Amino acid sequence: MTPEIRKIVTYDEEVLIEGFRPAAMPWRMFAVAAVVRNPWAGRYVEDLGPEIRAYGPVLGELMTRRMIALGGSGEAIEAYGKAAVVGLDGEIEHASGLIHTLRFGNHYRQAVEAKSYLAFTNTRGGANAPIMVPLMDKNDAGRRSHYLTIQFSIPDAPRDDEIVVVLGAATGGRPHHRIGDRYQDLKDLGHDLENPAAV
Repeated sequence: MTPEIRKIVTYDEEVLIEGFRPAAMPWRMFAVAAVVRNPWAGRYVEDLGPEIRAYGPVLGELMTRRMIALGGSGEAIEAYGKAAVVGLDGEIEHASGLIHTLRFGNHYRQAVEAKSYLAFTNTRGGANAPIMVPLMDKNDAGRRSHYLTIQFSIPDAPRDDEIVVVLGAATGGRPHHRIGDRYQDLKDLGHDLENPAAV
């Protein structure tokens, strides 16, 4: 049992000017999207496990390899995230199933030597649906400079019986970051830095 991949799409953006000022160095955001046939499309399946276990490692390894090639190295990637968009004959659970498994995400985490969890979205839509890949610092979830979103679409995907699975990255944070990090807010508000209720 292996994923049936119809196409792989690469998105790559290099920002030279942001906020009417030149960036100190080129700032890149990029993504790899695999358009995969949804093995559960059009029917209710109680146990999604067999396909998750079979598809996760294949997609994780393939897409991670391409992300590292785009970035030049795992070290060059500072912010990362993942997303999935399921076609109209699928459930949100199907999108979630393919990206919310360590069999998929751990390939990427280990390749970039990350400590943070992968930021994510899982949505449903038709062909050309917006694909939103939220990013955050791979080692520091509170570093707001690296709260970013990659947005693009694929004109012919997802078809109704497909899932678009995506990994995203950035080589740095926003060029002129000036809103501070969550730690100062926590300190100012008198919260413990480990307070899970603080955003």
